[in-house]
Amino acid sequence: MIRIVIADDHHLVRQSIVFLFEQMDDIEIVGEAADGYESLSLIQKKRPDIVIMDISMPLMNGIEATHKIQSLHVDTRVIILSMHSDEDVVLQALKNGAKGYLLKSSVVEELIIAIRSVNRGEMYLSPSITQSILSDFLHSDPADKPMTVLDRLSSREREILQLIIEGHTNNAVAIALNISIKTVEKHRASIMRKLDVHSFPELILFALKHRAVFLVE
Repeated sequence: MIRIVIADDHHLVRQSIVFLFEQMDDIEIVGEAADGYESLSLIQKKRPDIVIMDISMPLMNGIEATHKIQSLHVDTRVIILSMHSDEDVVLQALKNGAKGYLLKSSVVEELIIAIRSVNRGEMYLSPSITQSILSDFLHSDPADKPMTVLDRLSSREREILQLIIEGHTNNAVAIALNISIKTVEKHRASIMRKLDVHSFPELILFALKHRAVFLVE
């Protein structure tokens, strides 16, 4: 059973999520919070597996609350559910410990997928966020795109990195590209070496910071 706390200052949003999961066999809502302080108190008391966290809350916003959760020494993971799609906001959330980021415009099925993915120890970013970044990249002036360390990557490495930051597992990448999991792991290790990152969260942060959405050659 995946135990969840919902932190959102809008009662209607909280109740909608509660109603959504009432009939789920593997998800249980164990508490609701209307601000960041209340969410921290609930986490210490209930020790949930996941917190679904809004960003714009009174007293303490969701990003600050996410940061403070790291000092509680609990195994609770944070999924941000927000109306903010700005790349800088997403980056700040991930830097402060969020393991997932979805927009409130996301479909119900996506939230369920995100919860189960994050509970397995994976990270999840809403595809609509990566699509937004891609759109910005495609409509910007090529002359404004300076050379970066990302240009060290091969075409196949850029392709694999794109799939990784969209939330695909190694197995899913292997199936999509019709290559072995060992080959994916080899490319992933090469990507991390070339970009000088040492963990998967660092790789995600690096990709967002450097607008790592690629046109495959």
